[in-house]
Amino acid sequence: MKRIPFILLIILLALPGFTASAQSKKGSGGGSSGYNTGIGLRGGGYSSGLTVKHFMGSGKNVAIEGLLTTEYKARGIRLTVLGEKHHGVADVKGLQFYYGAGFHAGSYQGRYYFADTRYYYKGRKGDRYLVRDYRFDEETYVAFGADLILGLEYKLPDLPFVVGVDYKPFFDVFNGYTGFYNDAAVSLRFTF
Repeated sequence: MKRIPFILLIILLALPGFTASAQSKKGSGGGSSGYNTGIGLRGGGYSSGLTVKHFMGSGKNVAIEGLLTTEYKARGIRLTVLGEKHHGVADVKGLQFYYGAGFHAGSYQGRYYFADTRYYYKGRKGDRYLVRDYRFDEETYVAFGADLILGLEYKLPDLPFVVGVDYKPFFDVFNGYTGFYNDAAVSLRFTF
């Protein structure tokens, strides 16, 4: 977790170089999105963190999005890379619908898991009760998997910001366990 401020510092130091190159390319890339690159924060129900989206220069409204996130219940970090296709929504300038897919890899320390269920019989009256055994370990796990994304984003007129909402289901594999998770989030990006 101590690495996150260091990574954010590096990104903030590199930001002036990105803005200078984006201003020199004004009018290219981005297509109808209204911007070339956006960097900001993503707050979700399952994970939150940093988001960076860059439109490819082909003019076909194809973007690459990178997410550097952490989960609320896990101590660790995950890097997600997504390819996205954007489509403008008719009659609403600045509003875009997008979909895409990608992959992620991460590392987590500790896991809270369900270990066992046992039914116990107690007493002459036949009282029965259920005991569930939950456990937590301190091992470090490497996780990887596949992601899908579906979302809407709105480029604010006359302001360098994009507000977005997305649904990102993902399949995770870690230490022999697999799981399918649903994540929804709101993003705010500074655009240049």
